[in-house]
Amino acid sequence: MKKNLLKLLTLVLALVMVVTVFAGCKKPDEETDAPTQGSEETPTETQEQPADEYKPSAAQLLNGKEWGKDYTELYDEIGDKVTIDDVQEDPTTGLAYVEYEGKTYELGMDFLSMAMVYKTAVPENSQYETEDDVYAAWWKYYMTRWNYLLPEIPLYSNEYYDVYNAKIKGVDEHPTNPYWGPAKALIDWTSEKADNDIIIGNITDLSGKFRYSPFGGSNPSAADLHVDNLINGLETVATTKEGGFEVNKTVVKQLDKVENEDGTLTYTITLNDGLVFSDGTPVTAKNYLYFPMVFSTLVASEAEGKDRQAGLTMAGFEEFNAYDGTNEGDGVSKTFAGLRLLADNQFSVTVKPEYANYYYAISYAGFSPFVKELWCGDYDIADDGEGCYFTDGFYNKTGDSFDMAAHIVASSNNTDTTYACSGPYVVESYDEGDKSAILTLNPNFPGNYEGAKPSIAKVIYKKSVSATQLDDLKSGGVDVLMGITGGAETDEAVAACDNSNGAFVYTHYSRAGYGKLQFRNDYGPAQFTAVRQAITYCLDRASFAKTFTGGYGGVVDGAYYAGSWMYKEAAANGMLLNAYDTSADTAIAVLEADGWIYDANGEPYVEGVRYKKIPAEYADENDKTYKSIDGAYVTTKVGDDYYMPLVLNWYGTTDNPFSDLLVTDFEQGANIAAAGIVIQKTTGDFNPMLDEFYQQAVYGFYSGTPMYSCFNYATGFTSAAYDYSYNWSIDPSFYENNSVAYLMDEADIYWLS
Repeated sequence: MKKNLLKLLTLVLALVMVVTVFAGCKKPDEETDAPTQGSEETPTETQEQPADEYKPSAAQLLNGKEWGKDYTELYDEIGDKVTIDDVQEDPTTGLAYVEYEGKTYELGMDFLSMAMVYKTAVPENSQYETEDDVYAAWWKYYMTRWNYLLPEIPLYSNEYYDVYNAKIKGVDEHPTNPYWGPAKALIDWTSEKADNDIIIGNITDLSGKFRYSPFGGSNPSAADLHVDNLINGLETVATTKEGGFEVNKTVVKQLDKVENEDGTLTYTITLNDGLVFSDGTPVTAKNYLYFPMVFSTLVASEAEGKDRQAGLTMAGFEEFNAYDGTNEGDGVSKTFAGLRLLADNQFSVTVKPEYANYYYAISYAGFSPFVKELWCGDYDIADDGEGCYFTDGFYNKTGDSFDMAAHIVASSNNTDTTYACSGPYVVESYDEGDKSAILTLNPNFPGNYEGAKPSIAKVIYKKSVSATQLDDLKSGGVDVLMGITGGAETDEAVAACDNSNGAFVYTHYSRAGYGKLQFRNDYGPAQFTAVRQAITYCLDRASFAKTFTGGYGGVVDGAYYAGSWMYKEAAANGMLLNAYDTSADTAIAVLEADGWIYDANGEPYVEGVRYKKIPAEYADENDKTYKSIDGAYVTTKVGDDYYMPLVLNWYGTTDNPFSDLLVTDFEQGANIAAAGIVIQKTTGDFNPMLDEFYQQAVYGFYSGTPMYSCFNYATGFTSAAYDYSYNWSIDPSFYENNSVAYLMDEADIYWLS
């Protein structure tokens, strides 16, 4: 049974507030022939095919198909039947395959991301010695396929410079790094300013989602996440400065782990005495259970407009998740069996058997406390010995809507002192107009996982504009500028510090992440792998990185941090990644092989914009109505076929040098034009851009009509866990809510009929 993916790690990432990152890899026999797809009826894009034979995208293949009747995921069918020792590697491409019951299957992103964290047990008589060895082998195959599919294009991986007012002390002894930004590091710093404060500038807008920054989406605003980190704490499992997981002994008196006879895994957490919230009320075991309970209900799903399954990995989740307040029985339960309230200072979580072998299993014991009123309002939870449940009233409805859904929405946007906090700071005020927040010390905070307590009395978090942020620093308008990058900006920042007579200082580190061109991979031309590959061939990424970073960085060929141990192991073991060396001719060849060989009238392509013929049986409504921003290029119908223009609509953010450079190298690039591609651009603010990417009004901006398939922003790999197992599912119930790239991998489709 597919481990439908939103595991408790999601809860850890949300509550512990981690943002997104072991050895020997199998080297198969060089003489191994490149295998072919197991389903003879479904050729893959790696096979030789005539240019005029239509190659549908995975999204088109699934158009009109029913999950569970027509198709499921390959991992569901054979994931528990093969091991890392069964994997064959194509010696030319590095792509991974397995043979099962006489058929050879190409392994897709869902399969590989699942196997990487759930199939790390060392097989009997294996060439691998440790779980780390197996993890690293799967990681290698995952990254190779990512590099082939290109859900996004890494354009620069840079050095980050954090610049400080020298009156902020302790930076040298407690510096920032890819895993430990200013919002976490300042707990070890002091301020010699008259008001004992620190003003932090960030070029990303605050939206006010401080209590649970991912609310309504899958990727929170970086600025909201920083405030989230500052006001939420007392986590049972912490992420460390080195990017690992560690039991937080400031909070946890004892953590017990039991492997049960039925295959489940139970963690029992006993809390230390004396823990209190910012208002002095005691922190009890209940407070750690409110969030996973609420966000495993239909009530929270209604509040967010999407499934919220915080307790998915826990025993009894499905039964509890289906309860609506009236329908108990026949596989539905008001009680969550996997969460137990054992005492005022003790609770437990029982993990389903299919999740018990998780590579990052310690994360299952990761919880953070919230005051009852924040998520439960007037209601509470109880446990009569069979598991936790909500007291009467939580599921009350007015008409078809849960009354508590509105409360949860309001709580997620709470920006005042209505509810007590558990972190080192509390929000004193938030100004929606200028996107600034003022945070003050929580006098009851007992310390982080190292026991460190903050001494800076006030944190002011404000919006900075790249073009004027150094002037703001010099005038005293800001004390910390984080993540300065780009050649000109970095040069200017370094010079400002060097010429300040000691008034300003900086630290720097290699970024665990990159700036990217992100695609909405199920919409328009971007749904075709060949288009994404062709665009990458058109770009001179090395030159772009050099220009943008001013020599303070480079470029990577996959979704990784080059300083991570698993990347180093994979590279040492022959990982094959395509660097996509710049070539308009190669881009054209890739497009022609994928069928971009027509003009708008269905005639052979000669010049201008290329078109691709889409047979009516594959075209969905978005394909039929696809058009450029200005409406000059539209999908045309000729006979029974549709012809889609090779035009990509790009949403770029304003006041962003990254967007500015992309105008020259992407929108107006000579290779782009030579390949028969047109790029059209809209610029705007970050949150509206995210809404266009999600194709949902997460921040209230999306109109309801899709338009854009290209976006530029950044991504990071700063989590204690490199795990994307819930982000690549083609299961419709997970895809829309959890996909990081909206990419369906054809290799993950297992046809049931």
